[in-house]
Amino acid sequence: MDPLGARSQFVEVQTLSTWEWQLDPEGEEKEYNFSQQAFLSPFPYREDINRKIVLYNGNVALLNCTAIVNTSNETLTDKNPISESIHTYAGPELRDEMLKLKGCRTGEAKMTKGFNLAARFIIHTVGPKYKTKYRTAAENSLYNCYRNVMQLAKEQAMASVAVCVVSTTKRGYPLEDATHIALRTVRRFLENYGESIETVVFAVTDTEEPTYRKLLPLYYPRSEEEECASLPLIPTDIGNSEGEPVVPERQIRIAENPGCLEVDSEAETLDSDLGQVGTHAFSRMEGDVDKQRKLILQGQLSDATMQKQHQRNYNRWLCRARAEDLSDIAALKALYQTGVDMCGRTVMVLVGRNIPVTLIDMEKALLYFIHVMDHITVKEYVMVYFHTLTGEHNHLDSEFLKKLHEIVDTKFKNNLRAFYFVHPSFRSKVSTWFFTTFSVSGMKQKVHHVETLQQLFTCILPEQIDIPPFVLEYDARV
Repeated sequence: MDPLGARSQFVEVQTLSTWEWQLDPEGEEKEYNFSQQAFLSPFPYREDINRKIVLYNGNVALLNCTAIVNTSNETLTDKNPISESIHTYAGPELRDEMLKLKGCRTGEAKMTKGFNLAARFIIHTVGPKYKTKYRTAAENSLYNCYRNVMQLAKEQAMASVAVCVVSTTKRGYPLEDATHIALRTVRRFLENYGESIETVVFAVTDTEEPTYRKLLPLYYPRSEEEECASLPLIPTDIGNSEGEPVVPERQIRIAENPGCLEVDSEAETLDSDLGQVGTHAFSRMEGDVDKQRKLILQGQLSDATMQKQHQRNYNRWLCRARAEDLSDIAALKALYQTGVDMCGRTVMVLVGRNIPVTLIDMEKALLYFIHVMDHITVKEYVMVYFHTLTGEHNHLDSEFLKKLHEIVDTKFKNNLRAFYFVHPSFRSKVSTWFFTTFSVSGMKQKVHHVETLQQLFTCILPEQIDIPPFVLEYDARV
């Protein structure tokens, strides 16, 4: 306890600024440059919810609120900085009470008293150990951590709860991925059940704060302008109405009356069969695979059926891309997102010099491209390819490009509005002409050869695109 008359070291939650009034680190509100959005945000601007959110950089154990969250292991004996701080301030009684809990399973949440803390209660939860191979299981477990914490807060009629970052360094969960799950889960809970909860504090460290500040506007936009500006950055996978991760292959739904087909229904097309039972993974099982393959070889399948087969193939590639460790490809910094062009369309940058074609696994490069671009291509976008100072070992083979064009979803092609080929050589111009004329259709009119950056800036403002230094130097010199 603090000495009589001494200033308390605990922090009153009511004195903290809510997210609605928190400015960016520069201390100024951003000006947004965007066009009228064609899609509604899944996380619209809600002033009532923003008033409940606080981003706090500091020790969660010092917060004076109804409950704080402790992240631990299955035996509740983990020695991470958050747990140790909570035990230090709560006193030895906490350890004795935790022994009575007899551990806590991954994804569960259990509650104890706060003892010497300013908070009345402590909610203990166990985050998952992250392995790329079991990413889906880890996502579900982490969702359950945050969901069960919020559920306990509601059941116990708590007015305020301070949530630390559940995934510790020892558990290996990527911070940005974990933050997406935390923010969207809490947002959905507040939308659906959060009437009685007055304040949710996201307690972070110096390392975690930049990621939270970057992603909070996606799920808690502070204005309609910020909502529109954040829309292109929201991931494709945002879970269901509760924020829970969705696995399409597990969504098996039985039709209300599946036995109503007529006797001669075998003659009907695959499309009509699918229409009877739904569009989930279970319904897509084919009765005669050999017959389907024969029709493909003979070119007798309908366009709709071919499109469904192409979509299934793309989904298989996408599942692989999400499950595989692609950190070595990401480290090349050859593909990244920047701002928007003059029409408000997302700009993706491809740096040819950073692609050592002869040294890397090109199939993994293809998976990385699909992984990064899948959520970008749901809306109109443009590509900027810097051919600057590329060598023979950087040139992508035409067969690889053709394979990429055949595999990707139709949204990649339909929503691509322009492909800016910066600093092209004579050889690359000829190769591009042959490729767009004879190998792929519909691309020729989208390709624009750009000789200088000044030409590029007539379409994309300089502040909206992150250009590698060597490209700037080359352009200034040549």
